[in-house]
Amino acid sequence: MDAVRVALLREVLAGTEWLGATRRFAGALRGSVVAHGGGLLLVGTPEYEPWHLAAHLVDEAAWSGTPELAPTLVRHTARPSDPAHLAVGPGRIGAARRGETLLVVAPGEAGPLLERVHEARRSGVTVFALGAGDGELASMAHEVLAVPEGAELDLDTVQHLVSAAAGENGASPRVRRGFRDRLSRLAETLTAPPPAPW
Repeated sequence: MDAVRVALLREVLAGTEWLGATRRFAGALRGSVVAHGGGLLLVGTPEYEPWHLAAHLVDEAAWSGTPELAPTLVRHTARPSDPAHLAVGPGRIGAARRGETLLVVAPGEAGPLLERVHEARRSGVTVFALGAGDGELASMAHEVLAVPEGAELDLDTVQHLVSAAAGENGASPRVRRGFRDRLSRLAETLTAPPPAPW
């Protein structure tokens, strides 16, 4: 989903709780990684790998001038022969230490991942959970954005909103904010209906 589609989605969602919830969650995530100078780990479940969110966060990190947002994607099926950015396995979660942030995306129960997340939290890692919003993972996380089954938005759509909001720079307008504002205004202009004839 590109910036224009995200802007349109935000317009459609205006007045709902989703915009505020995704911005709060993304702002807390951004604050955590920026305050510690990076160290964002992103992991899903063995059944659900958030590679798409990883790609969007890398883009947002570049566009917003916030390299700390670029995550390390932790994969359950990582092999040593994979390219370096795809070869990080679950052992990396156990090696995480204070100052790092772990974002867990789990559409259902996180199952075998819970023990590793618990160890990381005990080591001082800040844990964020995006997904079902209940169960042990939610109780372990410092921040939770619940996307329950049957919600108005699906998990993939919410990930787009979170990644876009994480790239926003409300605290420091000097970093490319003008460009993003101009892009948003351009999207609104291009998608607006033509003026009514007099």
